[in-house]
Amino acid sequence: MTTSLSILGELKDLLGEARVHQDPALLDERATDTWPLKLVHKAIGEKMDAPLCVVQPKNTDEVSTLLTFLHEKGIAAVPYGGGSGVTGGAQSNEKTVLIDMGEMQDIIHLDEENLTVTTQPGIIHGQLEAYLNSLGYISGHYPQSIDLAQIGGLVATRSAGQFSTKYGNIEELVVGLEAVLTTGEIIRIKNVPRRSTGPDLRQLFIGSEGTMGIITEVTIKIFPKPADRWLNAYGIANMREGLQIIQAFMREGWNPAVVRLHDPLGAKRKYSDVLNDGESILLLLSEGPKGYAATEGQALDQIIRDGGGRSLGAKPVEQWLEHRNDTQELKKYTSQGIILDTIEVAANWENIAIIYEQVTERLKNEVPEVVLITGHSSHSYPQGTNMYFILAANAPRDAEGVERVYWSIWSKVMEITLENNGTIGHHHGIGRLRAPWMREELGSSYQLLERLKETLDPREIMNIGTLLPEEGEE
Repeated sequence: MTTSLSILGELKDLLGEARVHQDPALLDERATDTWPLKLVHKAIGEKMDAPLCVVQPKNTDEVSTLLTFLHEKGIAAVPYGGGSGVTGGAQSNEKTVLIDMGEMQDIIHLDEENLTVTTQPGIIHGQLEAYLNSLGYISGHYPQSIDLAQIGGLVATRSAGQFSTKYGNIEELVVGLEAVLTTGEIIRIKNVPRRSTGPDLRQLFIGSEGTMGIITEVTIKIFPKPADRWLNAYGIANMREGLQIIQAFMREGWNPAVVRLHDPLGAKRKYSDVLNDGESILLLLSEGPKGYAATEGQALDQIIRDGGGRSLGAKPVEQWLEHRNDTQELKKYTSQGIILDTIEVAANWENIAIIYEQVTERLKNEVPEVVLITGHSSHSYPQGTNMYFILAANAPRDAEGVERVYWSIWSKVMEITLENNGTIGHHHGIGRLRAPWMREELGSSYQLLERLKETLDPREIMNIGTLLPEEGEE
């Protein structure tokens, strides 16, 4: 019979004692990511399930050795990145080996001719961005978690950055990658600008959330630093009119780097000094080579004014840029036992306003504990846009009460989104949080995800309960 002590001993023999940790403080720190449900549980005194141990590999060969061992023994594992995930994709328990990727943080190669950079997965993306900026380049990928998240985690959760309307989401930025399968085999997908060689195998790992293997190297596109910027904000009568304006300029082919439409409640909290009562606010930023931003800005300004928008100047956008990565509110309120969460969904243009209106109205009426619900659109496409809800709710100071309120909120938002042909997740990933709705989300294609999991993780050891629900959790 395999015991915890024998597993620890064998891991130390394989990788060395310096790679295998059982320090109680580290185990407690790695017991969860930034899932608000667990943060509130922690605040009210609930004990977190800690992993058996934390293993910190330094290179691909060590990851391969580790996964080969875990696969042969049938031992469950959870990959852990920067811990900035908000959907519970890094939850472990006392039988789980947690694989901390934070030691694999080297920048391997900057290819200035072909405009790519290759790194290990554990580098914090903000550090990578600073390195690129120092050499005259940008990544074009700016998630709010940029100073916390690792590049491997951003790829594994199918991240979207704040400038995605121009530069694309992470799946459009990844050129090639290396990964270790759950069986320990190392595979590489080479770096080329485009391929027509069957299904795009990169996509097996982009968004896989550690369920199909572990990403050990990533190559992403880079861009020369933009020469010019144009930014401006507009007061808009309401969300429906704002969404119609965004649809109009996206339809024409304009794609400013930043497109953010905040509803009246969200706008009033930060921009009340420039807005009329009941107005939404539209924040725009265009950037590119010399002359590009001014041309795009002029066209956007005309479309928005024709749609009834009122120019507010550049100051609100500058204000947003200065504070865009602040995450203190989440820690402030969850540490007091208050549920503060974000739910991002997406839909085509014909459905997104309906989803926004139904979610904001029904949550206020049907979940009495909700004290705040606001929404904004921040990632747009010619075919539609996302809607990012921020909500706060009071809950009883016991685990059962917190769970009841939390899941009632999420259930209603998922239900409304699916009823109106939206997708239940735009860029925060699935984790354990959204897994119960994946069958309904994917419909007849759900069986493909199940078969991929069965094929790539035949012993079902990798991140069980993430992406696909455990039995009984749907």
